[in-house]
Amino acid sequence: MISILLAGTSALVWGTADFCGGKAVQGAASVRGHSYSVTVVSQLCAIPMIAAFLLLVPGRLGVSALGWGAAAGIAGLFGIVLLYQGLASGAMAVVAPVTAVTSALVPLAGGLLLGERPAAASLIGAVCAIAAIALVSLGPAEGASATGPRVIGLALSAGAMFGVFFLLLAQAGEGAGMWPLAAARFASIPVGLLLLRPMGGTLRLRGPVLALTAVAGMLDIAANGFYLMAANQGQLSIVAPIASLYPASTVLLALAVNKERLRPVQFAGLGMAATALVLASL
Repeated sequence: MISILLAGTSALVWGTADFCGGKAVQGAASVRGHSYSVTVVSQLCAIPMIAAFLLLVPGRLGVSALGWGAAAGIAGLFGIVLLYQGLASGAMAVVAPVTAVTSALVPLAGGLLLGERPAAASLIGAVCAIAAIALVSLGPAEGASATGPRVIGLALSAGAMFGVFFLLLAQAGEGAGMWPLAAARFASIPVGLLLLRPMGGTLRLRGPVLALTAVAGMLDIAANGFYLMAANQGQLSIVAPIASLYPASTVLLALAVNKERLRPVQFAGLGMAATALVLASL
């Protein structure tokens, strides 16, 4: 039950981070390489949060945990870049569900292949979570015209990278505490800085864009921390799909902040998300 609560909290925080990151990308649209710039700056802004997590959940420093964390961090970095590039196309109603469902399916399959055998109710809950992700992410069809093979490819690739991130981070082991998370960031940040100029990015973000980017980075690392704690206490094949429910909080924030309206299918998705949480906790 604790692992489901942690995974649900992770989804809530991740969705808020994505909302802030999306607003930052929109605000930085005039900056060349804006999606990559927001990604790298957000990761730099998250360093103090990493230090806080290490103090709260120190764990045991080990080569294996650091290795798994570093590999996860590289996958996560490219996942965020691909996601922001997809969102920048304008086809958010397509990119969001494809990315989220793919990111849930990869660790679900991975956990089952690694020998996890969750209870029937929990497995049904995981499947419901994947269906809820698709339903709750379905927005108005205005962006459909922007969809093409490249956009679908970006969404699938981003989802696969996030799924690999979930899978790798969960292999670090419970005793490692938050060191895998620190390794993930301290591996991804140098790679991000190395590729910043070739990708046309910049560290010079200002004003509201910088503020939103900083908030997105700190919330993202907090969500990673909650997910790592959930994965250490629960089964990956259940925890990862619940954590992947993050589009639900993004949609709710869009409703509250941007005054967007929910479609009936999105209400159905939110209801299914609640059902998934109940089933997964049984």
